[in-house]
Amino acid sequence: MASTAISHEQRGFGWFAIIRIGAVQASIGAIVMLTTSLLNRVMVVEYGLAAAIPAGLVAWHYAVQLSRPLWGHGSDQGRARTPWVIGGISTLVLGALMAVNATVMMDAFPIGARVLAIVAFTLIGLGVGAGGTTVLALLASGVRKERRAAAAATTWIMMVAGIVVSAGITSQVLDPFSEQRLALVASGVAGCAFLVAILAMWGLEKQSLPVGFERESGPPPDFRAALKEIWHEKAARRFTAFIFVSMLAYSMQDLILEPFAGLVFAMTPGESTGLAGIQHGGVLLGMIVTGIGGSAFGGRLPSELRYWIVAGCLGSGLALVGLVIAARTGPGWPLEANVFALGFCNGAFAVAAIGAMMGLAGSGKRTREGVRMGVWGAAQAIAFGLGGLLGALGVDLARTAQGQDADAFQIIFALEAAAFVVAAILAVRATARIPAQSSNEPDQVPPAREVAEA
Repeated sequence: MASTAISHEQRGFGWFAIIRIGAVQASIGAIVMLTTSLLNRVMVVEYGLAAAIPAGLVAWHYAVQLSRPLWGHGSDQGRARTPWVIGGISTLVLGALMAVNATVMMDAFPIGARVLAIVAFTLIGLGVGAGGTTVLALLASGVRKERRAAAAATTWIMMVAGIVVSAGITSQVLDPFSEQRLALVASGVAGCAFLVAILAMWGLEKQSLPVGFERESGPPPDFRAALKEIWHEKAARRFTAFIFVSMLAYSMQDLILEPFAGLVFAMTPGESTGLAGIQHGGVLLGMIVTGIGGSAFGGRLPSELRYWIVAGCLGSGLALVGLVIAARTGPGWPLEANVFALGFCNGAFAVAAIGAMMGLAGSGKRTREGVRMGVWGAAQAIAFGLGGLLGALGVDLARTAQGQDADAFQIIFALEAAAFVVAAILAVRATARIPAQSSNEPDQVPPAREVAEA
């Protein structure tokens, strides 16, 4: 028994394995970029569709991701997570390619194209939900406690890097725009991302700790009991609320930034895709700076972590005020610098929140990492879908009512800035309830010093 315990302690992901998981995350991010960023802009600007149409499709793929807890729970019940990851990414690739085909059919076969798009975004939601949730559960269960926050930040940074690289390459090869070029570029990005994911996952899980290794409470509970346990944890409830509001604020500009660049600043598809790459570059740098300077790479959750979350939320709100001014000023405003600042602040609060999430992922008394990551992933998916839809519908309604593109975008950016202020307030309350060390006690009261600092 002693030798078995020692061998278990020696197992677990090393840094090379963590980087391989980051490569899987980067692949998922690169494929999702095609559907939520590039195709959104093409539908609105090149095909003249109402922004609510691609926003509705993206919102639908987020609604499908409400199944995330089921995927995570399913991987908890089994002895291997790799099949869930590969199956999810395969489904994601298929859905992305179908979405591209649906887009290029919009003019010739509008009804058939919309039906095909709904099917495609259903597959995209299932793929992201199954693959994304399970790979994060593999990360949380495959690394030792003291390395979880560092591993989470590293893989998220790599995911953003994948988005930046794919957006940058796409922006260079997509102009001059044509339907044939769009199909070739999308197929190339999806194919390369799929190959990277397969190679990264090959034999990876053998290096991890066994699923549920550190728990002595027997087999995992059924799905309903698992959700009940999570709901009874104060820290988990409060953190879920923060995730929802912050991601709602984050996603409101997600579907309107590229149309904003095209309609107000007259950017081409390649230029606006490059602008998205600039934003994600800012996210990447913000994650790196916060990961190092904010102690997000520690094995515990220091009180300074919430300061980075709050600063990131307030900074994001300030950057959005800059976009409000940009909508009024038009060409001549330093849009690239403004968008980079927005991305930087988004990355700052996101990586600190990820560190908190990973700290809570393994703290369940009986629940495993998969279902817990699924619950938070579902909260994020609801927020992203609702935020993107509200942003796009708000722009459409404001454009119809006022007849001015700039005024419509001003209103939405201002509302988003206000939502980030609310998220900052919730962050203080949520992180004050996160225990410094993972615990199996659902309602653990934080130390008096932590309460006083909150």
